[in-house]
Amino acid sequence: MEKQLASLLALLPQAEVIGSADKVITDVTADSRAVVAGSLFICLKGATVDGHKFLAMAAEKGAVAALVEDVPAEVPQGVTLIKVADTREAMELVTPYFYDYPGRKLRMIGVTGTNGKTTSTNIIRLILRKAGYKVGLIGTINIMINDEITESHNTTPDVVDLQKTLYAMCCAGCDYCVMEVSSHALALKRVAGIEYDCAVLTNITQDHLDFHKTMENYRDAKSLLFEHLTDGSKPNKNAVFNMDDASSAIIRERTKANVLTYGEGHDNDIYPLSFTVEPKHMQLLLHTPVGEMDLELKITGEFNVYNVMGVIGAMLAEKIDKDIICHTINGKPVKPKTIGQKEYVDAIRKKMIVFGMGPAGTGKTYLAMAMAITAFKREEVSRIILTRPAIEAGEKLGFLPGDLQSKIDPYLRPLYDALYQIMGAESFQKNMEKGAIEVAPLAYMRGRTLDNAYVILDEAQNTTEAQMKMFLTRIGFGSRVVVTGDLSQKDLAATTRSGLEVAVRVLSKVEDIAFCNLTSKDVVRHPLVQKIVKAYEDYEKKATKTAGKKYREKGRLDRNAKR
Repeated sequence: MEKQLASLLALLPQAEVIGSADKVITDVTADSRAVVAGSLFICLKGATVDGHKFLAMAAEKGAVAALVEDVPAEVPQGVTLIKVADTREAMELVTPYFYDYPGRKLRMIGVTGTNGKTTSTNIIRLILRKAGYKVGLIGTINIMINDEITESHNTTPDVVDLQKTLYAMCCAGCDYCVMEVSSHALALKRVAGIEYDCAVLTNITQDHLDFHKTMENYRDAKSLLFEHLTDGSKPNKNAVFNMDDASSAIIRERTKANVLTYGEGHDNDIYPLSFTVEPKHMQLLLHTPVGEMDLELKITGEFNVYNVMGVIGAMLAEKIDKDIICHTINGKPVKPKTIGQKEYVDAIRKKMIVFGMGPAGTGKTYLAMAMAITAFKREEVSRIILTRPAIEAGEKLGFLPGDLQSKIDPYLRPLYDALYQIMGAESFQKNMEKGAIEVAPLAYMRGRTLDNAYVILDEAQNTTEAQMKMFLTRIGFGSRVVVTGDLSQKDLAATTRSGLEVAVRVLSKVEDIAFCNLTSKDVVRHPLVQKIVKAYEDYEKKATKTAGKKYREKGRLDRNAKR
């Protein structure tokens, strides 16, 4: 990034210029330690430190110009001084311009309030990413640019750091920036040069009075975000208010943006029809402008009911699809999409052991995992155990490189990936560390009794008859079992019978065991996959029919020969 010094000076018509304006500026900073060759150094006067004292140091490090309020007795050689009445105000004008106003290019969502900012911004980020957008986040804990994470030092960074971060987001191709916007940042104009598209007010309670002195000042600082929301030229500006907070009614009157409200009262755009708060999760049924949203959340607490309503308000304001909002907030819930899948899910709910068989893409393993995670969240079981035959296509662990874990991980990776997608990586990792979720090869089940567990055996077509019998006899009290497989995809030796195939024959009449057969009609991947599966099914049916015809013809010829 480069700018001609003369173009920066055009923003400061009242400035006195001491030195040449014919220079190229390559960086802007108010920190003398961060100065590089070609920097514009901004001398800020703080409560305890005066940046003017570091002008000489900045010059030594390569600064070519400086914004100052006081001209020193000795001007550093080669440094052009730009004297202004207030360097902080000048910084607020110059810095966004230097970075080409990134806060006007991104769609900006600002969340302000005493509590709930971090939770709200992180959920918004997840929803936007699920909707296919590239998203940056600026918050109390960290700064995220897509998947890159850096530590945050202030809830809202100073003007220079903020503009630099927004510029980096633009360079990374981000569509959105989701920000926690503090009252300090608003009062001190750290967000200068940013045009917000949507602003959310969570609540205002007694806080930061050491800085603001009174609650009225604190509220008025928060109000600035909404008062300036319609500044600029971007379309579709929206303000989202928690109407159960007394400050919302006051601030609402100060904005010219479109307004969405949430709260307990049925006169709001978003309100709860019912909710049940449990120690580890909560059920929430919401009225919204796009219809009811039935949610089961991994977060809990009545305060999070408000956070979720505020998030939904912001996402509806941004025209995000209702299903995407629900699926993300719910932790990516999975529902049956075909009649066959619905019958499969119903069987899992009713039977102790269910065999789900069908081609790839029918969701047999994914739906089983979703049901297992739901049961785990509701504390119907104390753990989830996922297993599959570790050796496919005749491979032997001893001939593979690495330790045991690295050898078996590739075979278990599909199970890990599904869990990440349904639960989220963080929740999955925590439960793995606690031992509440176990992913292991089938051989590890030998000699165990699996009580109070939800157990899923995947790729069961590759079990031997002995392995399947061993597995099914491990089941203990309070446990549920789902066995999935595709008999058309066996990797066993031709002379080895599939344990799944034998189990279907042996256990078909055993009570409390269900067998579900999914077909190409239940494939929910790319439509081409459904066509491929159907083509193979037709081919196999034709081949079986042809083989049977040849067998019958041979038998007829043999009988005629004997005559």
